Amino acid sequence: MAPLRNARLRPATAILLGGLCMGTIDILDAFIFSALRSGASPARVLQGIAGGFYGRATFEGGPRTAIIGGLVHYTIAFSVVGACVLASRRIPFLVRRPLLAGALYGLCVLAFMNLVVLPLSAIGLPRWPWSVAVNQVAIHIVGVGMVSALFARATHPR
Repeated sequence: MAPLRNARLRPATAILLGGLCMGTIDILDAFIFSALRSGASPARVLQGIAGGFYGRATFEGGPRTAIIGGLVHYTIAFSVVGACVLASRRIPFLVRRPLLAGALYGLCVLAFMNLVVLPLSAIGLPRWPWSVAVNQVAIHIVGVGMVSALFARATHPR
């Protein structure tokens, strides 16, 4: 992320690039972790994301539900980075200490997704084994929160 240190991005550019970057880091983590843990294919991971709409029937949807899962995933990624960019306008701590603030932001995103979004979806409240929980915390701190905060910081003059 060294190029972002001195960059000044327009908010829309930061949201676009940050969402692509954060979304890609997050989904690659899900692909690799799921393959190592259970042998799940990337398509199955993406179908699991679409399961928020379709429930268990998502796995019968083939490529269509995998594509929908990918679109949902990146829509969430753009929204998460966008919310961080907006928050950085009112919360200077996000700009001054992006790694610490980003870590906290990532944990807030994780909590919101698992305590609000998923329970309202067809998936319901998740119950993870410890290995999944550790991976979720780590990827949300580094790949979601810190990346979002660094792109938000890049929209501010130095």
